[in-house]
Formats: sequence, C-alpha cells, structure tokens
Amino acid sequence: MDLTADDARAMRMRSLLLTEDAGGPAPAPTDVAGIVEWFGAMQAQDAGSAVWSLGSRLPGHTVDDVWAALERVEAVRTWPMRGTVHLVPPRDARWMVELLGARPLAGAARRREIIGLTEATATRPVELLGESLSGGKRLTRAQCLTAIRAGGAELAGQQQYHVLWFASQLGVTVMHANVGSEATFALLDELVPDPHRPERDEALATIAIRYVRSHGPVSQKDFVGWTGLTVGDAKRGIAAAADALSTVTVEGAAALVATEVFDAAAPPARSGFRALAGFDEYMLGFKDRSLFLEPHQFQAVVPGGNGIFRSTLVRDGRVVATWKRGSSAKVVDVHPLVELAPAERESAAAAFAPYAAFLGRPVEVRWQ
Repeated sequence: MDLTADDARAMRMRSLLLTEDAGGPAPAPTDVAGIVEWFGAMQAQDAGSAVWSLGSRLPGHTVDDVWAALERVEAVRTWPMRGTVHLVPPRDARWMVELLGARPLAGAARRREIIGLTEATATRPVELLGESLSGGKRLTRAQCLTAIRAGGAELAGQQQYHVLWFASQLGVTVMHANVGSEATFALLDELVPDPHRPERDEALATIAIRYVRSHGPVSQKDFVGWTGLTVGDAKRGIAAAADALSTVTVEGAAALVATEVFDAAAPPARSGFRALAGFDEYMLGFKDRSLFLEPHQFQAVVPGGNGIFRSTLVRDGRVVATWKRGSSAKVVDVHPLVELAPAERESAAAAFAPYAAFLGRPVEVRWQ
C-alpha cells in the first residue's frame, strides 16, 4: 500500500499515541508503565519535558500522578542508547543498556582521554558509588559526587557526568524518580531485582517491534538512527520481528508499520492541534523529520543546532509553532512558524487545555 504524506502523518500520530484512536485496534496504554513499554524508550534528558511527554498521552493524569508513578518505579531513567537519557521499562533496563549501549561504551576510551580520565580512574569512582548506594540507598547527583570524593576519588567538570554515565553503562546504577528538582540514583540490581534476560535475537526483535509500533511508518534508517545499532543488527532485528511488522510505501519510499497499529478498521483520525514537550519522541524519534517539519523551520525548533529542542505546537502532525513557559508560570508564549488565522489561533490555544489540567492551574496563551 502506498500512503500519501497526509495519511503517513496521521498514522504516525496514531502510533505516537497522539490521536483519539491512539494505538490502533487495541486499547491504548492508560498508565506510565504501559506508555513507556509501548515506546520501548522515551527521550528523557530533561525530566520536566519527559513528564509532560507522558502526561500528554495520559488524559486525566496530573503532574503529581506521573511523578508518583515514577516513584513507584513504573519506569526508570538511564542511558540506553546514543549516549542520551531515556525512560525505559524497569525490567528491560539491563538488557537495553547491554544491547544498545555497547557502541557508546566502546567509544568511551576516546572521551576519557579528552577529559583526563583513564579506565582505572573512571572505574574506581564507579566502585565507590556502588558501595555508597548498597543496601537500598538512594542518592542525589550531588550526594553521589560527595560520596565519590569521600572515597578518595577527585572528579572535576565533565569527568563527573562521565562517571555517572559510565556507572549506568556498566549496569551498576539507574536513575530513580527526582527528589525535588534533583535526579537520584540507585543500584539497578536492588531497584530491579528481577530483570528480563532475553537472548540477543529476541532483544533485537523486541526493540524493533516497540520502535516501529510507536513511531511508524518509519524507515530502516530511522530505526538505526534511533537505536544507534549497526545496520546489520538493525536488519537482524527487523527480520526477527517480521511477523509483527508490515511493509508499506510513503509516496513511493519503503517504510515499516506495526501490523497491530496499521490494521485498524478505520483510517487514522486527524489529530488537530497538540502541544508537545520539547524532547518528545514526536521530534526526537526520527532521523528524517521531513514529514512534519520544513527544513527552514529546524532552526526555530533547535536554535543554533545545539541539541536543545523547543516545545512544539503541531496541527495534524505538522509543526506550526514553538512554545515555552513565559515569565509567569501561568503563561505560555507561542511563536508561530506559519500563518494562523484568528479562528485557527483560537483552536490552537485550546490545545493547551490538557497542559493546564496536567499542571492543575489555568494557562494563558500569549502569541508572540
């Protein structure tokens, strides 16, 4: 089947759980654990953005509800792939780090050389961190660094971040829910004592299925870009997941969709206006963003190409504006990237009602 760009956008929004018929024929997930498992991993280097990414897919949930779910360990944060922080299902954290983190870990020696560490001087702080967290302890980032320093290992600047990342790549630590605005760390084996242990082909198939069903239609290149896998491993995972995937074309280009999402009885619903978090999978989950973002708009979404993605307002799967909190917590400033008539602005402003409900306070939309 050859999908038009409009049909592909609608299908993708369904896959991303951003439409009324989210997920397709099966009921959409209704809790944090279900959402994170549906995606397999969700970008989460900015905790506030990650919480709204979850909330925007969980009607009726508040910010406190989502933090409470993370406190219950319905999901954990770690560095499973591409050297970036994601929310992942707790029981999958270990195998995902081992499978998807292998290439970043292999390249760590070069990074250590740049910042003035050796494998030995990076490993010793990890050992100290493991000792400090043992027994069910939970420490903030600052407390972790204090414990490392107390053990006789001095870290400065970027060495500190590297060691915290390295500890997660070795499967020693994982991030627990925040305490206030601070991330906390715990021992992975203590926080998740019963991890899944799939064989390699099963693990590759699992991540392929979860990525395609939550982002499709996608290309193999998208899958490689999202996971950081080699092309060979990506092909192996797609082949192992073949029974759950279908091949379509999007205006002539080959793409993959999850059969369970694609085989809905009705065409995908149009999503209307949606206010999305800055680091949402809608933006971060694809190598090719041309379906929903014009090339000239990229600078507005990622100013200076610095990797900091602004929150976006989308209409039927296309970016039409960026937004951010204003000087007051009750205000959001919206910067249109396309012309919006007065009636369209009224509809767009209504898209922030779910965000206001999530925060538990009114939100005034201010057009810039």
